[in-house]
Amino acid sequence: MAVPKRRMSRSNTRSRRSQFKAAPITLSVCANPACRAKHPSHTVCPECGQYGEKDKMRQVIEVEV
Repeated sequence: MAVPKRRMSRSNTRSRRSQFKAAPITLSVCANPACRAKHPSHTVCPECGQYGEKDKMRQVIEVEV
């Protein structure tokens, strides 16, 4: 395992760490034409309870109306 030979200075450490930023969650539009709600990608739509792409939508959870 590689071990650093010298200590990294504070300015170099902080310059490197300044690149690690929190990114906002990217939201996608629900593929269900009746719903079109925004939700995080690769998750079940909380509005209609369906998951999948245009042709392969499937009901995953029951949603109260």
